[in-house]
Amino acid sequence: MAENENGQERSEEATARRQEKAREEGQVARSRELNTLFVLFAGIGGLIVFGPALGRALGDQMRFNLALPREAAFDVQVALAHLLHSTLAIGKSLLPLLVLLLIAALAGPIALGGWLFSPNALLPKGGRINPMSGLKRMFSSTALVELVKSLIKFIVLAGIAVLIIRSMRYSLLGLGVQELQPALVQALRLGQWAVLGVSSGMLLIALVDVPYQLFEHGRKLKMTKQEVKEEMKDSEGKPEVKGRIRQLQREMARKRMMEAVPQADVVITNPEHFSVALRYDPERPGAAPVVVAKGVDHVAMKIREIANAHEVQLVPAPTLARAIYFTTELEREIPAQLYLAVAQVLAYVFQLKAHRAGQGRRPQPPKDLPVPEDMTFDQRGRRENGP
Repeated sequence: MAENENGQERSEEATARRQEKAREEGQVARSRELNTLFVLFAGIGGLIVFGPALGRALGDQMRFNLALPREAAFDVQVALAHLLHSTLAIGKSLLPLLVLLLIAALAGPIALGGWLFSPNALLPKGGRINPMSGLKRMFSSTALVELVKSLIKFIVLAGIAVLIIRSMRYSLLGLGVQELQPALVQALRLGQWAVLGVSSGMLLIALVDVPYQLFEHGRKLKMTKQEVKEEMKDSEGKPEVKGRIRQLQREMARKRMMEAVPQADVVITNPEHFSVALRYDPERPGAAPVVVAKGVDHVAMKIREIANAHEVQLVPAPTLARAIYFTTELEREIPAQLYLAVAQVLAYVFQLKAHRAGQGRRPQPPKDLPVPEDMTFDQRGRRENGP
C-alpha cells in the first residue's frame, strides 16, 4: 500500500477535486508507447500513401539539381534561386507527410489523457534539478519498471524483426539480380512493409502499457483518510463557518415568516407553546389554507405579538395547532384530513369579523374540532394515536 511522507496509507480513491488539481498541474496518465505507436503507424501509413509521389518529386529534384549548368553554379543569384526552388518543391512534397505526423503526435496524448495545456507544468521546480531527487528517481520502482519495459520492448521488436527478415530473405537476395530502377522500387516496398511489421509489435506493448499507466496514475493520486477529511473541510467549509451560515439562513427565513403574519387570516395557538398562522384565499377555486408562519415557545410568542398588533384573530385549539405544526411546512397547504377542522376555525373567524362590522350576532368559539386520531401529537411531536 502506498504511503505519504508522514507514513500514512493512501487507501482512498482520489476525489474529483484531487483529480482536477492534478490536471491543473499537468499530472495526467500518459503512455510513451502509445504516442510512439501513433507516430510510427502514421509515418509508415503516410509513406505507403504518399511515398510514390514523394519518390517522384525527389527524383525530379535530383535530376533538376544535377542538370545545373557549370556557369550557373558560380552565379550567386542563380544558385540561390535554384536552391530556393528545390527547397520549396521538396517542402511541398513532404508537407502531407509532416502534417500527418503532427496530427499523430497530438492524437497520441489526447487519446489517453485528453487535451491539456497546463502553465503550471512549465514552471521551474527545484526538485527537477536537485541531484538527490534525480538519484532517487533513478533508483525508484518506476525507473525499474521502465527498464523492464525497455528490455521487453527490445526483445519483442527484435524478435519480430528477425521473423520479418527471415520471411523476406528470398526477396532480399533477389534484389541483387535486378536492374537498378526496379530493385530500388522493390527495396522501398520491402522496407515499408518491414517497418510496418516491426511497428505492429508496438501495438502489443501499448496494449499492456496503457492499462498500467492508468493504474499507476490512479495509485499516485490516492489519498489518505486524513487528506480526504481536510479536502472535505476546504470544499464544504469548516463546521463553525457552516453553522454560522445556517444560523443566518434561519434568521432570514424567520424574518420573512414574521413579515407574512400580518397577512394571515387566523393564528391557531396551543395557546402557550405552539402558534400556526394560516392564510386562505377564497378567490382561488379549490385552494386550501396555507401555513405562512409557525413556531414554538418564544417564536410562537412573537407570532402572537405580531398578530395582536395587526388585529389578526387568535384561536386557541391545541390539538389542531400541533397537528398543523408537525404535518405542514411553511408556504404549504394543510393536509386534506384537516380541512374540516380548519374550515370550522375560519368560519368562526369570518363570522366574528362580520359581527364586529355590525352584521349578525357574536359567534361561539369552535369546540371539539374534528382532528383525526392519527394526526394528534404531543408536545414533542410524537403521535398520540395511530401508527
